[in-house]
Amino acid sequence: MKHTVIIGAALVLAACTSVNVKPVNRSAAMKHVCIHLNPAVKVDDFVLVMEDGFQRHGISTETFADKAPENCRYQVEYTALRSWDFSPYLSHAEIRIVEGGMSVASATYHLNGKGGLDLGKWKGTKAKIDPVMDQLLAGIH
Repeated sequence: MKHTVIIGAALVLAACTSVNVKPVNRSAAMKHVCIHLNPAVKVDDFVLVMEDGFQRHGISTETFADKAPENCRYQVEYTALRSWDFSPYLSHAEIRIVEGGMSVASATYHLNGKGGLDLGKWKGTKAKIDPVMDQLLAGIH
């Protein structure tokens, strides 16, 4: 009985995070992306974590505020939301890679019920978004 309760509790806590990824196509020749800075995002390290993820997969990055640089074949759009429970934490994020105005890849990270009782909700941005970036860019070598 004790083991059943522990397993049930673990399943409930694990079900608190939802990740949905449409990865970059393996045939994409993605070597460089331009990240469109989103001033509404208040998660200070979100862009840095994305940049690290792209660089881990051999993709260089640059950021822009208004108009994309002319050399940008791939643009990255994102949003990230915080929730608060004793302190702020990342509860939702969306990343979309666009080529010529068309979405070519996307990823969504979401804490169902804002994380509820899951203590993992207070993990840092890197711990939450690194696995999402790795799934998003899995086909890039």
